[in-house]
Amino acid sequence: MKTSEIMARLSAKYGDQKEFLQAVEEVLVSIEDVYNQHPEFEAAKIVERIVEPDRIVTFRVTWVDDEGQIQVNTGYRVQFNNAIGPYKGGLRFHPSVNLSILKFLGFEQTFKNSLTTLPMGGGKGGSDFNPKGKSDAEIMRFCQAFMLELWRNIGPDMDVPAGDIGVGGREIGFLEGMYKKLTREHNGVLTGKGLQYGGSLIRPEATGFGALYFVENLLKEHGKDIKGKKVALSGFGNVAWGAATKATQLGAKVVAISGPDGAIYNPEGMTQEKLDYMLELRASNNDVVAPFAEKFPDATFLPGKKAWSVKCDIALPCAFQNEMSAADAEELLANGTWLCAEVSNMGCQPGAIEAFQKARILFAPGKAVNAGGVATSGLEMSQNAMHISWKAEEVDQRLHGIMDSIHKACVQYGTQPDGYINYVKGANVAGFMKVAEAMLAQGVI
Repeated sequence: MKTSEIMARLSAKYGDQKEFLQAVEEVLVSIEDVYNQHPEFEAAKIVERIVEPDRIVTFRVTWVDDEGQIQVNTGYRVQFNNAIGPYKGGLRFHPSVNLSILKFLGFEQTFKNSLTTLPMGGGKGGSDFNPKGKSDAEIMRFCQAFMLELWRNIGPDMDVPAGDIGVGGREIGFLEGMYKKLTREHNGVLTGKGLQYGGSLIRPEATGFGALYFVENLLKEHGKDIKGKKVALSGFGNVAWGAATKATQLGAKVVAISGPDGAIYNPEGMTQEKLDYMLELRASNNDVVAPFAEKFPDATFLPGKKAWSVKCDIALPCAFQNEMSAADAEELLANGTWLCAEVSNMGCQPGAIEAFQKARILFAPGKAVNAGGVATSGLEMSQNAMHISWKAEEVDQRLHGIMDSIHKACVQYGTQPDGYINYVKGANVAGFMKVAEAMLAQGVI
């Protein structure tokens, strides 16, 4: 397998899908030498098959707003690979949603889910619908219209969607209600559900909690402790809140958060009141963090700045794909940052990753760091299948164990001859090998 040849073919075919091509190239570069040690993979054309989704479902979503006007959006479900289990991945409602982003997310999800050790394949879906500024009634009508088109293509042993950007507990509830109405079954097909109807404890916190468990393992591997370390993170939604909460619990000091309007310099770190206010900001639908500094006098608002302009030991991108540029990485390095862990999917642009690895600082990719969210969704699937509910402590213990095993896999496959651990390679190879071997065992299908 030659990465350059495969990328040339994919670029000719999907030249406008830049996020997807970026995600594929990152994986193929990492696995090329290992892949070429397995002639059986090449004979079965595993790479050529694994970079193409099993199927893509595209549909029109027609709904009526509160003014009685008919609105039209596009809905998608990308079922990427189910070699090791039913398709599993979130639904994203955001104006930026397009096929390139969903294919990139579904491709990443395949390997992320493989890393969790749970039997889940990879998928992703969503719509270019913007929930910002919509009433609950409009959100409900859109979700019902979306599920009316999607429901035949999902199921607890077929495809299990969850939430993502723009799809929280409210949206999952409306989607679940419509699915139950159409199928007359209560089978737990969606995860991220409310606790009243089959949801799992600590699911909202799981992505951020799992990320910090991974970071804690990474630090221990290198003889360091998270206590007292300064952390900067982007975003102020559920993921950033979970990361900030667990970092604070573990003794770190979260000195910066950010939003589209700028960054907050928070030198004294987080208190419970500040953590609670992060959720209030998210619920406000205003997409701004400036009020944080108005409420807490010890914090300073930095208009137009990113969290990366604040000096920190640890940087945690928690918002969108490609949010951290090479220039951002250089600013962090100049400020003495020595660890970056992607909590968002593909949060760093290739130039940023290159800068971190060239500087030999600790860097870990999203598919390993943020796997705690989908891992806990997998635990929710298990609870639903067994018709039981675990205590928060039991879910957290299982999540901790999963993140420990992901870190060990990264170390196993990513340790270089000179001792440097390439976590990008480790995560990609570990995730790929399980999927490739499953595909090989199941024949050409």
